[in-house]
Amino acid sequence: MNRQRLHQQADKIEYVLATHKAPAKVTGGRVTPRTIQFHVSPSATTKVSKLENLSEEIALALNAPAARISRANGQINIEIPREDVQPLRLLELVQQVQKDAAMAQALSIAGTTLLGMAADGMPLLLRVSAPDVAHVLIAGTTGSGKSQAARTMLASLMLFQRARDVQIIIVDPKASEFRVFEHISHLLCPIIKNVEDALANLEWLVEEMTRRQQQLITRPRIVLLIDELADLLMQGGDEAEDYLTRLAQRGRSAGISVIACTQKPTAAVLGSLVKANFPVRLVGKVTSANEALVASGVAQSGAEKLAGRGDFLLIANGEKIRVQIAQLLPGEYDAFRARVSGGQSRSIQAPRAAYDWT
Repeated sequence: MNRQRLHQQADKIEYVLATHKAPAKVTGGRVTPRTIQFHVSPSATTKVSKLENLSEEIALALNAPAARISRANGQINIEIPREDVQPLRLLELVQQVQKDAAMAQALSIAGTTLLGMAADGMPLLLRVSAPDVAHVLIAGTTGSGKSQAARTMLASLMLFQRARDVQIIIVDPKASEFRVFEHISHLLCPIIKNVEDALANLEWLVEEMTRRQQQLITRPRIVLLIDELADLLMQGGDEAEDYLTRLAQRGRSAGISVIACTQKPTAAVLGSLVKANFPVRLVGKVTSANEALVASGVAQSGAEKLAGRGDFLLIANGEKIRVQIAQLLPGEYDAFRARVSGGQSRSIQAPRAAYDWT
């Protein structure tokens, strides 16, 4: 990134703020693969609320499609999309974290995933096996990168953890987003592509959950990934909602986690199922502030102003963490499969007892 251009943009920001009687100084910034972030220190007489209302004026001055203004760690950040967007590649990030012994050790713990890179430039991990996580909702409109986020989570599990420690069930109605995982030993059953098979497997998983609870079994961890949750709920009706509610409410104690994706984060579609049982949200760009509220569970999250294409907010315990999701690109599928050990998937028609490993 051209340093001279960054200084010019910083000067323009300061000029716009001064012109609108909200003087502030750009003190530094950070360039990520998709965004440019300027750190701004307002003067003692500048009201933060006034500065936050100048996003359109700043975007116009910088010739940017949008400018996002947020507060974090005692400073104000002004962020614009990069003109030369660079992908954050998962396999490259994996090589980076493997050089850090502590991080590699953390990723070997069952249920820990590598999401991407936080706004501070550090790799961001999420442990779905943690007591305050268990289930994750991934929401975002078309083009936000929600399916990519789910692929990254699953790929990370497969790269760092053995099939005997983590087993995965994938419900993919579009039959395309998760094809890369076919024939990988972590799959407890073949990828599920229709509602009838999804309901049968959900019924089995509820029974398995009950058996595990009775016998105090929590390993291996089972991760259920559902793409297009809203479609499954609409087509599967009350039966699907009942199974999912029971899994979301009680699966934690049985070592079962649900990761669900939806591009329709509305209260009418998701209802109380999501609100009560998904403590962690991974929210990409949505179409409105109302959808942002439903998807994130917190007011004024700003998800409707995200850049899309892997630009996400991780919402946990009421806190927001900006993250750029790492991408597993189609051209890297063969390299990914070569890195995942374990051989071929078992030939099974339906899930069997997940503890049955030697």
